[in-house]
Amino acid sequence: MVTTGLRPRRSAVLRLLVVALALAGALLGGLGGAAPASAHAALTGSTPAQGSVADRAPEQVTLTFSEGVAMGDDSIRVLDPQGKRVDDEKLRNLSSDRVVKYGAGLPSGLRDGTYTVAWQAVSADSHPVSGAFTFSIGAPSKTSAPVPQQEAGGGLVGALYGIARYLAYAGFVLLAGGAAFVVACRPAAALVRSVQRLVVYGWALLTGTTVVMLLLRTPYTGSGDLADVFDLGGLQQVLITKPGAALVSRLLLLAAAALFVAVLFGAFARAHQPAGADEPEETGEPGEVAERGQRGEADERGAADAEDAAEEAGAADTAEEARRRKDLTFGLGFGGVIVATGLAATWAMAEHASTGLQPAVAMPVDVLHLLAVAAWLGGLAALVVSLYWGPPVERAAVRRFSRIAFGSVVVLVATGLYQSWRQVGTWHALTDTAYGRLLLIKVALVVVLVGIAWLSRQWTGRLAEVPAGEVAAAELRAAEDAEQEAGREAEQDAAKAAGQEERQAEEEEEEREAEKATVGASATAATTATTAAAAIARPAPKSGPAPKSGSSPVSDHSTSAPHDTPAADDGPSADDDAPDPARAAQLARQQAAVRTARTKRQRDADPERLGLRRSVLAEAAVAVVVLVVTTVLTATEPARTEAAVKATSGGQSAEAGRPQTLTIPFDTGGPDGKGTARVRLAPGSSGRANTLQLRITDPSGKVRDVPEVKVSFTQKAKKLGPLSVTTRHTGKGQWRASGIQLPVPGKWRLSLVVRTSDIDQVTEIKNVKIGS
Repeated sequence: MVTTGLRPRRSAVLRLLVVALALAGALLGGLGGAAPASAHAALTGSTPAQGSVADRAPEQVTLTFSEGVAMGDDSIRVLDPQGKRVDDEKLRNLSSDRVVKYGAGLPSGLRDGTYTVAWQAVSADSHPVSGAFTFSIGAPSKTSAPVPQQEAGGGLVGALYGIARYLAYAGFVLLAGGAAFVVACRPAAALVRSVQRLVVYGWALLTGTTVVMLLLRTPYTGSGDLADVFDLGGLQQVLITKPGAALVSRLLLLAAAALFVAVLFGAFARAHQPAGADEPEETGEPGEVAERGQRGEADERGAADAEDAAEEAGAADTAEEARRRKDLTFGLGFGGVIVATGLAATWAMAEHASTGLQPAVAMPVDVLHLLAVAAWLGGLAALVVSLYWGPPVERAAVRRFSRIAFGSVVVLVATGLYQSWRQVGTWHALTDTAYGRLLLIKVALVVVLVGIAWLSRQWTGRLAEVPAGEVAAAELRAAEDAEQEAGREAEQDAAKAAGQEERQAEEEEEEREAEKATVGASATAATTATTAAAAIARPAPKSGPAPKSGSSPVSDHSTSAPHDTPAADDGPSADDDAPDPARAAQLARQQAAVRTARTKRQRDADPERLGLRRSVLAEAAVAVVVLVVTTVLTATEPARTEAAVKATSGGQSAEAGRPQTLTIPFDTGGPDGKGTARVRLAPGSSGRANTLQLRITDPSGKVRDVPEVKVSFTQKAKKLGPLSVTTRHTGKGQWRASGIQLPVPGKWRLSLVVRTSDIDQVTEIKNVKIGS
């Protein structure tokens, strides 16, 4: 098959890419609410429990996680009501074979009040996780330390790190897939400038993003301050962690990949250069050419023997060249697979596959999944640039890529099914969790991608093969155009230099002409003066016509002028025969433009090839969105982990299903209408009877009574409520209700009505999460 594409239809390319990026942005924006689920290690329990009130101060605070985490001495901080740190600042590792637990010791004699526990860790799959909760000793205090609002891995640093992760995936796909396309599908593409740029840009993109991610690890897993990228101490700590080691290993493998790319577009490209591309033309002076012709005629008698020897030598050279190409292809293929596998392993050893269920199986499967993605999508990108910015592409090359793409899809389906079972676990988790919904979106996009690929195969089957000679000629023309483009600047510089020399020569010629004109004028003036003096000394004739004044001098001067000034018919000068570099460069550009226009007309007149280019471009656009969704998936808590968190916490989530404490300020608008209501609901579960405690205080914090309070619960999602709660007054500013049954878990709306006089009252609404 041959499809041309020296100049693409840029408007169509840009339109499809803009649509792809817009869809990717919409997906990211729509999934913004799922960002808090990005923590892959979840807090499953704590002692003391969140919102609990202890009779006496505990000896330590312990945290239990769903999977392995990395923590330091500053990972758990306990703050008193004034915000002062009171723990011993020493991390205690209380983990066992099946339980991941860490703690921090507390001093004896802590005063009564509300204490805040803020914690931060890095999960086993390299993602940071953080949180905070409160507990009280004796009774809740009026004040407590502020809870951190920004989660670990969020803010500007988190956004930059997420972008770098996506670009790293894209760079790997372009590098590995583009190189595989050249080696396995179309070796002649090693000579195509657009394919070379694609692979080299992929290597540069992956290298740059790896360095950026390495520098961002310190603020990403720590303070969140972008200035900490220059913290060398933090960088040293990152290097000894598993994610840091994976990033350093990736950089070392990229050094080997640079050597691979140099050989691919160096020796491998020269070995597949079309015949005649580097044959020198016969040049020389006319005498030398004639002499060579005479020598050739003298050797004509031995031409038959020479032809036989040349045929044998040509056959030997052809065999040697074929063997060299085979060795280069095998070496690059073997080395490329090793390097690509190593690069893919740097993700597998630090992402989802390295933790959780069956890591020994999951890591090799993840490597195969990444390699299949790179072979399919990266090869697709190489095919796109070949079709639009390269010489004609053979149908055999497209068929080879089609077979590789089909094999990649088979591998993706097999590995994807295993990964889905490992990360999701149950069917209902596909719709009940953010990870499951993202996975469904990815599957739908892959189905669309496969459908477009099927259309591309149909277009490929309609194409007719062209003779190899035409393909080689087109590749040779493309190589010549590339050489002309590379040397265009040098030609322009030479043209400028030649123009300067020409102007200098013209100026010198004008100076010589001016000097000669001056000398000729002086000689004419002298001759005229001598003739006039002689005429005065000689007496005039008395009869006969008077001679014409100045006839002799003028005649003499006109006769001698050709000998005194340069003649115009001496023939053209040597400078007139010199070629004009600027004119030659202009002619070369015009010829290239004519060839480009002719090729474009032929391309646009072929509906089959036009259809193939459009379908392949549509594949690439959908592939961009697939890559975005894949990146978001790697930063989302797996559904199986979320289910494990609920199971280990008795069917309650880490946030819901625990005692809930709400602080509700109010203002009825009348005299003494301002105050604060503090509501505590325990155990915060839909499976058991709940108890509600309510306390009213004035703006100074003193407990006060009000004529009436009312409490009700409503759940809009299930259309339940309002469910009124009967409260009883137990003391000054104190109310209590027991036996509160909330039928379903989820987010409920608590409505609090406070009346401070006969006519002044207000209703405040707060959300509260109830566990199952």
